Amino acid sequence: MMLVGPSQLRIFHGSEKALSPSGRGPYSPSARGLLHGNAAVASSARAVTQKGRAGAGARGRGCCGPGLLRAGTGGMAGPHLQQPSFLLATLKADCVNKPFAQRCHDLETVIEELPAKELHGIFPWLVESIFGSLDGIIIGWNLRCLQGKTNPNEYSVALDFLDPSGPMMKLVYKLQAEEYRYDFPVSYLPGPVKASIQEQVLPECSLYHNKVQFPSSGGLGLNLALNPFEYYMFYFAISLITQKNSPVTHHVSPSNSAYFILVDTYLKCFLPTEGSVLPPPSSNPGGAIPSPTPRSPAVPFSSYGMHHTSLLKRHIAHQPSVNADPASQEIWRSETLLQIFVEMWLHHYSLEMYQKMQSPHVKESFKPTEEHVLVVRLLVKHLHAFSNSLKPEPLSPSAHSHTASPLEEFKRVVIPRFVQEKLYIFLQHCFGHWPLDASFRAVLEMWLSYLQPWRYAPEKPPQSTEPLPRSVSEKWATFIQENLLMYTKLFVGFLNRALRTDLVSPKNALMVFRVAKVFAQPNLAEMILKGEQLFLEPELVIPHRQHRLFMSPTLGGSFLSSRSPAVTDASFKVKSHVYSLEGQDFQYKQMFGTEVRNLVLKLAQLICQAQQTAKSISDHSAETMASPSFFSWFRFTPSDMNGSYTGNDLDEIGQDSIKKTDEYLEKALEYLCQIFKLSEAQLTQMMMKCGTAQDENGKKQLPDCIASENGLILTPLGRYQIINGLRRFEVQYQGDTELQPIRSYENAALVRLLFRFSSVLNERFADQMEVLCSREDFVGRLCRYHLTNPQLVQKIRYSPVVRDRTSQNWGPRISLRFLASYRTLISLLMIYFFASWFYIGPVGCTFIILIGYFLYAVIMTFFFEGWKPHEH
Repeated sequence: MMLVGPSQLRIFHGSEKALSPSGRGPYSPSARGLLHGNAAVASSARAVTQKGRAGAGARGRGCCGPGLLRAGTGGMAGPHLQQPSFLLATLKADCVNKPFAQRCHDLETVIEELPAKELHGIFPWLVESIFGSLDGIIIGWNLRCLQGKTNPNEYSVALDFLDPSGPMMKLVYKLQAEEYRYDFPVSYLPGPVKASIQEQVLPECSLYHNKVQFPSSGGLGLNLALNPFEYYMFYFAISLITQKNSPVTHHVSPSNSAYFILVDTYLKCFLPTEGSVLPPPSSNPGGAIPSPTPRSPAVPFSSYGMHHTSLLKRHIAHQPSVNADPASQEIWRSETLLQIFVEMWLHHYSLEMYQKMQSPHVKESFKPTEEHVLVVRLLVKHLHAFSNSLKPEPLSPSAHSHTASPLEEFKRVVIPRFVQEKLYIFLQHCFGHWPLDASFRAVLEMWLSYLQPWRYAPEKPPQSTEPLPRSVSEKWATFIQENLLMYTKLFVGFLNRALRTDLVSPKNALMVFRVAKVFAQPNLAEMILKGEQLFLEPELVIPHRQHRLFMSPTLGGSFLSSRSPAVTDASFKVKSHVYSLEGQDFQYKQMFGTEVRNLVLKLAQLICQAQQTAKSISDHSAETMASPSFFSWFRFTPSDMNGSYTGNDLDEIGQDSIKKTDEYLEKALEYLCQIFKLSEAQLTQMMMKCGTAQDENGKKQLPDCIASENGLILTPLGRYQIINGLRRFEVQYQGDTELQPIRSYENAALVRLLFRFSSVLNERFADQMEVLCSREDFVGRLCRYHLTNPQLVQKIRYSPVVRDRTSQNWGPRISLRFLASYRTLISLLMIYFFASWFYIGPVGCTFIILIGYFLYAVIMTFFFEGWKPHEH
């Protein structure tokens, strides 16, 4: 790191031209203006000078010391203490005093004007100030929340600064030319990698080879020595994981954030679907930036994936030797970028950890977010497009070695070698541990994107007048077979999730529809079935397989390479795929077998029930809107007291969403019938079974039960229906309404006070009310309707159980409990408030209320009691 010398101090005095510390000439006016700090910065620089220049050499040719790293890289430690440079102090002061656009402009000037020797000292701090600290305390530029709609100026400035051809990448390449190294703590790596390195076992990924640095005496931990490009991309990728608690003052759409746009830009630049990777700009005219030392032994890139088939774990002290290979160096940035993205975003669960996570008692160590999944989906979609841009193979095999470029070979193996295993384990974890809510849609779409590489193929589908579903070409059979578990086992995992969700919800119904639609594409189910048949093919058919090893992609299985001598037939490739991901003892569950077919039938039955439930909710909402009661707002109705109707989220969504739910479920059921060849007879039987639980009005559905000697017993399906609100028993209070538990919308003190008061009135005037109710004229009918409870009378007459448990005084009586309702109290207060505008006093207002209630009682008597004779 550079220390401040006399040539820099002359800048503060302004008496001479500012010379660059490297001695290569004077600073430009713009750089000199940037370095013209305030008095505080000048004094700190003088203090550094007085302490001497001998305090601080960087490790090797550029490992930043802990003084700088502690302030700028989240507490990373180095072997020597070092004071911060004057340039770094100036830039830190600018972060407080200057606006964002001006700071970026000044940084661009510094990067253009200063040599790599001086820029080396600010690089770790600059990376951390952009992407935030590894511990999440420093937020940085908060790219994940930076959007063009809310902050258009900062958004455009940040994207320009971090563009592959922007100032930041120019700084990276300038430092890359000098072969600087920067420490990255192992403790912040994904769990499986961190555990492997801490156990002194070298990870299989070549990204970590020749990088692990043991701590010196007094060191705080293991570090990776990364070149500038790797260091920058490590921070960029891991900021998606570490910066989870960023302050959000408005709604943020992840797909419109600056971070999401940068991921897409880097993928298109370093993994191009057309042409080749653009060479990095050179800092010296006519010069070239040397590629970093390779991470793996010299291996011809044309046989990528055929290296090191030993199953023995390598000790970390025996890292591979370094030998340059021109073919692999041609695309070192593409390989590095992809490996970093996959490691940081997907490699949070190893095979051993995944098997342990199957136990419900194991606490998960890493929980991906919805934004994380959306970024991974972007990666998956681009990798499909990148892989599908592979040029057709030449007819002559001998011509391949002369025509295939390293980038073309990289396209051939990019998915099976780098992505397949880690993505499968990542998806398995999400399917098993993601909450049962609508946020699972992000995981679902990522999975469906991986299953459909033909959507990202360069050829365009033929134009047709009818919107018929596009048939899946036979050329994708190899991909389907070599990713069989992605289609079959994850489909079973989705079935298990769907059976536990509320399909009446439009969002859940949409997810079932999406999966059914994808798997119902013409010819897809047939190719999946063919893959299952290849896997179940007995070993005795091909005897020469007996002495082979099923090789995983990480141990040399280049599944897409037809020239691989270890993979000679389709059946062996399918078995290699399955056993490498699940182990040799894996018990495969056929997607088109009896067990999974029964799960599909259960799902179809739930779809039918959800359709009927949505229809009943729609009918109930329509009736409620068609016949509203003005007086019901002031007084309880029987449904209020008994709580017989339980709402659903569709009540608040509206009729349009109910219609969409029905459409999604209807199409999903149709697609499932196409995939699994369900007959109309089976569907009719399911519909009849669903209809038996309905009564004559078609609205009330009982949960699925089995009749026994002790009454009805709930089945597992019935429990699911009750838990998710799909079905319910009509449980009503059958006792004295005056003795019901106090409700949440009632005032407890008023309920007790009014009950005592009404009890006194009923005891004192019981005989008089009995006489009034026995009269045959209008007064008798009025009293019978308002002083008796006809429903309770009927229950007491015909139910000895209710008669024994009910108060003996079930004759005519006064009930004042409705006055304890909060809405009744609010109504009375509103009436008194409006009456005061007309200068009506409390007595007059009370008189008006009593007159109004009497008129209401008379009207209700005519409507409900009519001129029916009194039943004795």
